[in-house]
Amino acid sequence: MQITMLPKLPHHLLNDVLEQIRIFVENVILSLGVHGHAVPVLRHILLTVVALLLALVSELICKYVFVPLILKIVKRTEPKWDDVIFDYKVLKVACRIVPALVIWKLMPLVFYQIPVVQESLARLTAVYLTIATTQLAVGIIDRLRYLNTKPGNSTSQYLKSFCGVLKILTIFIAAIVVVGILINRSPMNLLAGLGATSAILMLVFKDTIDGLVAGVRLTSNEMIHIGDWITLTDGSIDGTVQDITLTTVKVKQGDNSIATVSPQTLVNGSFLNWKDMLEGGGRRVKKVIYFDVRSIRIADDDLKKNLLAKGYVKEEDLKGDVINIGLFRHYMEHYLSKREDVNPKMTLLLRQLDATQAGVPIEFYFFLSNKDWVPYEHSTSDILEHVYAYAHEFGLKIYQQNPVQ
Repeated sequence: MQITMLPKLPHHLLNDVLEQIRIFVENVILSLGVHGHAVPVLRHILLTVVALLLALVSELICKYVFVPLILKIVKRTEPKWDDVIFDYKVLKVACRIVPALVIWKLMPLVFYQIPVVQESLARLTAVYLTIATTQLAVGIIDRLRYLNTKPGNSTSQYLKSFCGVLKILTIFIAAIVVVGILINRSPMNLLAGLGATSAILMLVFKDTIDGLVAGVRLTSNEMIHIGDWITLTDGSIDGTVQDITLTTVKVKQGDNSIATVSPQTLVNGSFLNWKDMLEGGGRRVKKVIYFDVRSIRIADDDLKKNLLAKGYVKEEDLKGDVINIGLFRHYMEHYLSKREDVNPKMTLLLRQLDATQAGVPIEFYFFLSNKDWVPYEHSTSDILEHVYAYAHEFGLKIYQQNPVQ
């Protein structure tokens, strides 16, 4: 049985491989004895199956032959940047582009007699290729921030900020290209037309743009780094910085909860960064104890004898008229200077502040060598408990408000 042979396709859309595929499909149709209206239907079905099989084979070859080969080559090279960029995840994304290119090449062969279908599928394939290529570009950009071997330093943050901006720019351009493909217009014309709508875009994405600018300022001025302990002045966030992006700062708090705050809040507001304290010689203790003003008096002979007997003061400290609260201050300064957990090389000061209705305040200002949270709190509590217990030995009373009846 005879079958009408397909007319030869334009030369620029056909190569020797495609020609052999067409001949093979026609021979299959002839051998099956198909005729009439079923011929073009079967022809398109067979060509579609062949195209899909070739696309599948190309993806398998890429995934199981070329990817392992590239990984072996990359591992043997001396530079380390190719190990970071061309890892398995990036190459796996690249493999998704190969079958789409095969379909793109075979499209004219399969549906050249149906221009509407051919054009529709061509646009969808182009959209897929754009999206897959964008995913590959974003994957490579994501890997760029790992080129720095010291995460958390200023270079790492600059690189991370740059990668964030580059990702947004890449996705934006890809979106314009996809829209241009779907509406059959040049992406360059669409980009030119965006100038007229820039004011609307600035209004719609105002918060995003402000966040991006704040994120760049936050990292470029080295205000915070990953691993820094920060505290917002309003007390809403207190913990260690876990991650810094252009739009979000993640902070792990003492209860292991993760709090998020925008870079704009940190830049426009105020916060405490305890980095220098953690890297310094000690962590500051600044406590105020209020003493009942009625218990402050000149030390009498009985008080002096008792303090001397217990070794709280020396004889030269008791010459003339001395005040019990002054003796207590000197005693506490000596006590703090002898403690192993108090850093003697840093400021150690006990001073009297202005009297208030709650009594006479004495400020304890010193630094503990151990800066970790739990030991720090234990040492601070031990010192304050010593103050409360030994104030009575000097005839002093800690101010305590009478409960309301």
